[in-house]
Amino acid sequence: MAKRALITGITGQDGSYLAELLLSEGYEVFGAIRRLSAPNVWRIEHLLDRITLVQADLLDQLSLIKAMSEVTPHEVYNLAAMSFVPASWAQPMLTGEFNSQGVTRVLEAIRQVDTSIRVYQASSSEMYGKVREVPQTELTPFYPRSPYGVSKVFGHYITVNYRESYDLFAVSGILFNHESPRRGLEFVTRKVTDGVARIKQGKQKDLKLGNLDAQRDWGFAGDYVRAMWLMLQQDRPDDYVIATNEAHSVRELVEIAFGHVGLDWQEFVKIDPAFLRPAEVDHLIGNPEKAHKELGWKPSVDFKGLVTMMVDADMERVKQGK
Repeated sequence: MAKRALITGITGQDGSYLAELLLSEGYEVFGAIRRLSAPNVWRIEHLLDRITLVQADLLDQLSLIKAMSEVTPHEVYNLAAMSFVPASWAQPMLTGEFNSQGVTRVLEAIRQVDTSIRVYQASSSEMYGKVREVPQTELTPFYPRSPYGVSKVFGHYITVNYRESYDLFAVSGILFNHESPRRGLEFVTRKVTDGVARIKQGKQKDLKLGNLDAQRDWGFAGDYVRAMWLMLQQDRPDDYVIATNEAHSVRELVEIAFGHVGLDWQEFVKIDPAFLRPAEVDHLIGNPEKAHKELGWKPSVDFKGLVTMMVDADMERVKQGK
């Protein structure tokens, strides 16, 4: 009998790649989506005839219990979240409802419906914030520097708590930044690659950015969802850092992206203070050694390959007028 997986946040970047992976592994895939007047399913449009969507909301405990009871999944991947860090300062309470209490509701639904369900929680490198050591590992203390980071710390520790209190197979993946052509345009990587494509094709004059010196450990989302799946295939539940162990600045991102289409970035990039964070995180770089050893996981796409992949995809999309 095929395994069944329920993915919250299936319409997001990670959800779409994870759905593809699970289908390739022979799973029945169910996606929990919120009721919206205009559903945002463009990332999974090509999968709609192969997956089943069910209505559930991280703000509504009963809907989660109902979804778990109807789907009876073997695995749950909780990817749904308020995921855009700058927006968390504007909506700190809502960020907490989704990223903290929402995680608790998912875990409580599993506890009430079937404690044999294995659950993956999407933790974040933003939990490290003002970093205590470089690179960061599973044992590095957290010091979040945004409402988003704070909410993710709660979600992380409540997952640990349910694992230890109720013997749930509950794991957290501390994923560092992971990008793809399916990344939202509000994120700096897509903002840059989309801007490059538009500038190259004469549809935009310049690109406004914030801190060019900010550094992140960037990887490919398609690689990172495989790590999520591998965590739930182990004999015992544990938490893992998923990263490349390389840090790159926004300036490097810009140089590679503009250079890929033969443009000098300094002619087009403008610094706009409006895009500076109230509190910037420090040197985020993850050490994935534990994942290498225990999961056999390694990234397959390097930073330059990631950026050029995204630029090429945006060049084609803008060319087609999408």
